[in-house]
Amino acid sequence: MAEVNLLRNYPKAKRNITHRHEVQDENRAIAREFGEAFFDGERDQGYGGYGYDGRWVPIAKDFVEHWELKPGDRVLDIGAAKGFLVKDLMGVCPGLEAFGIDISDYAVTHCEAEVVGRLHVGSCDRLPFPDDSFDAAISINTVHNLDHEGCVRALREMKRVSPRNNYVQIDSYRTPQEKQNMEDWVLTAITTHDPEGWRALFAEAGYDGDYYWTITE
Repeated sequence: MAEVNLLRNYPKAKRNITHRHEVQDENRAIAREFGEAFFDGERDQGYGGYGYDGRWVPIAKDFVEHWELKPGDRVLDIGAAKGFLVKDLMGVCPGLEAFGIDISDYAVTHCEAEVVGRLHVGSCDRLPFPDDSFDAAISINTVHNLDHEGCVRALREMKRVSPRNNYVQIDSYRTPQEKQNMEDWVLTAITTHDPEGWRALFAEAGYDGDYYWTITE
C-alpha cells in the first residue's frame, strides 16, 4: 500500500469555483444523474464537454510501468466514463486486455469506437465480474460518489476482482481552504475525508492497494 500520484501527468484544470458555487445545489442534482448534462452539458454541471484529446496517454503509460503490465494482462477501469483510459491503456501496451465499468448509460453508449464491447454499465460497489478476474484495477474519482458503506463495499469489490494490484484516487483536502474549495466545486462526491479519514476507511475495508488524492486548488 503506497501513496503514489499516478495522475501526476494529468493537465491542471482551470476552475471558476465562485461561479459554480452560486448554484451548487442545482448543479449537484443534475450532475448526479450522470447523463448528457454531466458529460457534455455546461461546465457548471460537469465536464462541460467530455471529448477525447489524448491527455490520458501519459497516465496510461505510468500505470503500465508502475505494475509492469504486459500483453495478455487484464485491467479494469472502475468509473471508466467514455473509455478514454481503457482506449489508451490498450494503445500504449498492445495486447493488454483493458475493460471498464461506469454507472452512466450515457457515457457507455457514447464511448470511443475502440472500446465498444469493453465497457459495462454498473456500480462500483457491485462489480459483475468473478473473483480474481483482473491483474489490476483502477478507480479514479469514483468511490467517493457513494455513502460510507458504499465506499467500503466498493473497495472490497475492487480487491475481490483484482487481489494483487489496485489504485484509487479520491477527492480529499489537507487544509481548511482546500476543504472549502472542494465543497464549492465538487459535484458528485457524497463521502469526503481528509487523508487520515480516508486511510481509516481503507483500513475498515481491508484495502491495501495504492492511492492518491484529488485536491481542489
